[in-house]
Amino acid sequence: MKLRVGLVGLGNHWEVRHRAALRALSDRFEVRAVFDQVALRAEQAAHEFGAKQVDGFRALAARDDIDAVLMLAPQWYGCLPMLAACDAGKAIYCAFSMELDLDQARQMKERVERAGVAFMAEFPRRQSAATLRLKELIATRLGTPRLLFCHTRVPAEQPGGPPRAAIHASPTSDLIELVDWCTYVVGRSPTSVVGLRHKAASENLDDDYQMMSLDFSGPAEPGTGATAQISCGRYINQSWHEALAYRPPAALQVACEKGIAFVDLPSTLVWFDSFGRHQEALDSERPVGEQLLSQFHRAVTSLVRNTSSLEDSYRALAVVLQARASHAEGRRVHLA
Repeated sequence: MKLRVGLVGLGNHWEVRHRAALRALSDRFEVRAVFDQVALRAEQAAHEFGAKQVDGFRALAARDDIDAVLMLAPQWYGCLPMLAACDAGKAIYCAFSMELDLDQARQMKERVERAGVAFMAEFPRRQSAATLRLKELIATRLGTPRLLFCHTRVPAEQPGGPPRAAIHASPTSDLIELVDWCTYVVGRSPTSVVGLRHKAASENLDDDYQMMSLDFSGPAEPGTGATAQISCGRYINQSWHEALAYRPPAALQVACEKGIAFVDLPSTLVWFDSFGRHQEALDSERPVGEQLLSQFHRAVTSLVRNTSSLEDSYRALAVVLQARASHAEGRRVHLA
């Protein structure tokens, strides 16, 4: 079955991920309409795929020749295209995390559930070749994860410079995916969180560093399960190119019962056990964009509705927001 899709927003990952994936999966997806806040960009994408450029996301979602809405970039409209898709009964693929508080997120989750439409959040770190191989090693060679260190370092936004959406995702979006990544690797939900935030020098900018420590122990035995330290740094000026590239930490370091692994996305995995060093060659794996869209296709065409992606998105956002509450209140927050 070929899905007829409409594209809402063409962001930083359009050229490197979504465009190529839609081309490769042309037997499963047919682009029928495109909307972007930059009309010329929408016109070019529509022309390339033989689609129609439309003037608004509501008009796109209401089209009879659209089965699903692919939200590919955070722009001025926020979560409004998702509501429009729910009203029209169209499946939703969301490639970014939205800036919502917990009540708004809960209302959005309930709205999608009431609409009964398929929903998938794009978590590319989960589906990278290195992560999938790491999960295999945990099950067969490395054993249960004990400590995880997950870091990302991105350019800081400059006062008077381009808007953040033109450079990188928001701090919340970064942290949500890192939380989901660690949760996926551990294989269970965290039970408590401690958060720390450091304010940028300029009052007009976001935090330049955020950190959280997640405890995956059971409620009755704190400190006995896995612990994940997650951090997102935005303290290096984007014009300091050499500093940005200097000795970046491993994206994910996992210390397990029988060894330790270092992951750099998308396909670098080095691990150590009692036999020494092992380096995996994963470059020939299928691109992550194709894997994600293939999963979405199965979710839409399946007779069984899977809500795990919606639950995972809500859980990760809740953890990030509770980490902020932990910093503000100076205490560990236990997660429901």
